[in-house]
This record gives sequence, C-alpha cells and structure tokens, in this order.
Amino acid sequence: MIRSPLFPGFDGLLTLSRREGVDIRPTLLRVLTDLYVQASAHSSDEARQFIELTSRLIDEVDDATRAAVRARLAVYPGTPDEVLRKLGVRTAHPDPAAPLADGISAPPSASAAPGALSDVRARATNNLAMQPKDAAEIQEMFLRASGSERISILHSLADTPLKAAPRIPDKLTKRAIETLEMAAFAADVENFTLEVSESLIMPARLAAQIVDDTGGEPLAVAMRALAMPSPVFQRVLLFLKAEVGTSVHMVYRLSRLYDRLSERSALIMLAAWRGATATTRAKFRPTLYDDERQRARTAGNATRSMVQPGTSPPARTGTDGS
Repeated sequence: MIRSPLFPGFDGLLTLSRREGVDIRPTLLRVLTDLYVQASAHSSDEARQFIELTSRLIDEVDDATRAAVRARLAVYPGTPDEVLRKLGVRTAHPDPAAPLADGISAPPSASAAPGALSDVRARATNNLAMQPKDAAEIQEMFLRASGSERISILHSLADTPLKAAPRIPDKLTKRAIETLEMAAFAADVENFTLEVSESLIMPARLAAQIVDDTGGEPLAVAMRALAMPSPVFQRVLLFLKAEVGTSVHMVYRLSRLYDRLSERSALIMLAAWRGATATTRAKFRPTLYDDERQRARTAGNATRSMVQPGTSPPARTGTDGS
C-alpha cells in the first residue's frame, strides 16, 4: 500500500486490525475520516489514497461506525464521489458539493439475538490485550503524528476494545501529584521526570521522552493517567518549562486537550507505552549480571582442574638426600 504523509502509521494499524481477536477497524475508519475532513482541500493523490483506505473499511465495520462516518463525510464538500456512493449518500443536484445523506436505518432492537451480542462483547473484553509488537506500533504512530493527528488518535482510542492499563490507586496518585506539582514549581525537570517514571511504572528513558516532547500531548496523557486535576495540570504547564509557560497558545491548547481527554484513552496509551518497552527489555536480557558471575566461576574451575592434587612433580633434593 502507498504511504501518505496525510495518514502516517496506518500500515501498521491495518496489520494489527487483521490479527485474530483485535478488531480496531472501526477506530481506523473514524480516525481516517477525522484526519481527512480537517483539511479544506486535498491533492489527487490524497483523495485516491483516501478512497483506497476507506473502501476496504466501510464494508467491514458496524452500522454505528458507518453511520457516524456517513454523517461526517456527507456534509464535507471535498468527499470523493466513490466514497459517497459507498456510503449510500445521494446528491440532490449534479453538483457534488452539497450531498444529502439517506436516512439512517434504525439500530436493531435489543431483543434481536441478545445472546450473540453478549458473546461478542465478552470476547472483545477478554481477548484484546496488546502484544508488545502491537503496542510498539501504536506508540510509534502516536509519536510520529502531528498535534492534530495525536488529538484524533487519543479521542478515537476511547472507542476501541483494546485493554487499558489498570487505574493507579488513589493513595499513590495523591502522593505523586503533590510531588509533581512541587517539582514543577521549582522547574526541576529531572525530579519531575523521575516521579513520572516511578508513579507510572515505566523506564526512565521513556519518561524523559514524554516530558521532553515538544508538542506536550504525551505529558497530558501521562498526567491524565494519574488523574491529576485540571488546575494542577495548568500550573505544571506554566512553571515546569519556560518555553511552554510563556506560550499562551500552547498552554491554552494543552489545557483544552486535557479537559477533553478521557481517562480510558490515557490508560490505553499507558498500556501501549508499557507494552512497547517489553521488546526493548528482551533485547538486552543476555547482559544480566549473573552471566559475568557464571563465566568467572567457569574460568576458575578450569584453572583449578589443570593441577590435580598429588600430580605435581617431586621436589628436587641434593646428593645427600636433604
């Protein structure tokens, strides 16, 4: 599939969506639609790739997702005609700039196959834990995305059946929030990063990447995972880093994102961060300290085995036998 700067990382997520037990195709279609309608105009290549991606997903998603996407694209003037026809949207005039959507069919009644619906939900709840490779793909896609694309990804994660990280106990979050706020007041980025690493149970390298990110979205996700109150998060933005605190636009943008960010989205992203580090730890497992000890023990045994007791040559004596 051809990659496009407009849709970064979708190859990896499409691969993930085809794996058994992990169906995030509805999320992919929603994110793809949100990214497309954010721009007022598109090149022919972008439109062609949008048609290619959505045509494969529209027939594979549920009715609710299809209806939500239809409502967004029906009022967007730049929607390709092929996608409109795929969604069943007709136009009142030859001009395709004003499409009119057909009536959305009513959802099936609750009495229709309640047992089958319960089974599907049970499987979606139990079988969608992220594997390390899948988590790494989501993390890479999020970090490479632009600010608007990150926001779309985070809002869409709330609707996925992916398993979120466990909520951090209130006792631990209260202590962590106090420590983080004091470190922010002192502009102590090092201790702030250390507390993020310890409270969210992630490597210090990843915590530093989250805190040092120039966009600020990863920091908002991390603080939402700790259930930090919104006023405290605003104070963190104002005092932790001068380049952020002196930018009214950035403080307002991140504060608005934080207020709209759901806890579930933050905990799913936290699960992806933790899962992505599992592959890194596995790569360096052979360098455990015990390996050096085992090698030293083996070398010592080999040295001692060269001279066995009673096998040393007899000592020389003089002619008188002394």
